[in-house]
Amino acid sequence: MKKALIASTALVLTAGVAAADVTISGYGRTGLNYYDGPQADRVTSDEFGNSWTQEANKTTIQSRLRLNIDASTSTDTGIDFGGRIRLQWDQGDEETTVAPGYLYMSTSGLRMEVGNSNTAFDSAGLLFASEVGIFDRSFGNSRGNFFAYNTDGYPSASNFDGDDLLNDYLGIFASYSIDNLTLRGSIVNPDQRYSPSFNFSKKEVGISVDYTWNDRLELSAAYVSNGAGLDGNDQWFVGARYAVMDNARIGLNYIDNGEPGEYVYDAGTNTYSWDQDDLDKTVVLYGDYTMNEWNFEAYIANNGDDANERDNAFGLGVNYDLGGARVSGGIQSDYNKDTLADFGVRFDF
Repeated sequence: MKKALIASTALVLTAGVAAADVTISGYGRTGLNYYDGPQADRVTSDEFGNSWTQEANKTTIQSRLRLNIDASTSTDTGIDFGGRIRLQWDQGDEETTVAPGYLYMSTSGLRMEVGNSNTAFDSAGLLFASEVGIFDRSFGNSRGNFFAYNTDGYPSASNFDGDDLLNDYLGIFASYSIDNLTLRGSIVNPDQRYSPSFNFSKKEVGISVDYTWNDRLELSAAYVSNGAGLDGNDQWFVGARYAVMDNARIGLNYIDNGEPGEYVYDAGTNTYSWDQDDLDKTVVLYGDYTMNEWNFEAYIANNGDDANERDNAFGLGVNYDLGGARVSGGIQSDYNKDTLADFGVRFDF
């Protein structure tokens, strides 16, 4: 009887999975990470009041496992409905995180998402095109703050009494693709339940567009207002990449990083004021060259933020295609003359 019950239950579950079209995708990666720069040492103390400092290591092993669980169904009229939940573990995390989900609808090139959705600015095709190494990093990326699909849970913010302000986060995203053109728009409301009363609870509105011409020239542009819900934190980006040969590309991005702000406390007057910090503009020239299973990448970036020790940053990367996985390594020097290097393997499924 138990065997029959288990068998019938398995058939029901299998039928449900097939009808719902549940799929799992993601990737795994692991590698060495080297950082020669200011280290965050750890101060430890005991119950007797003794304390000591543990020096941070320059070289560590970083690993990640990501699982995207997608469930969808199709109507008789050709509309797809579905949703996504993401599970992710990173080396050093106490536990595997479950990302807030989103629901979506797609038909005839149109896609709409609601919940922990993607955003138009973060989805711009060339915004992160200069990344190198096994951990896909670049100092030519945007330095600004803006909302994106969040793996680790919704961002949090509190008022001065410690009350949670972002207790009903809502993202809405739409994209439309036709031929070589893709248009996107998104709105993120950090708290749809209440009207904003602080400078970090504004609605973020973003748009972006990508176009590919003749399979050679890629164009990308994006704009976001009140990035990450910060009042006046407006950012924009334009980029282009051209295939000079079938196996070689060169690109150029220009990014206005916006003005993220923070509340600054004045002890003399016992008041808070909102301080806007201009992150200046970033210009990055990048390219890659592929030869058989080898792919070589490089970039040089420029940013004029007053906090930088110098205005330029550099990066070199190399990838080897294993056919279903890749071995990658990279070395970068940032705006403070610190050195980052990595080497490891990644597989997608």
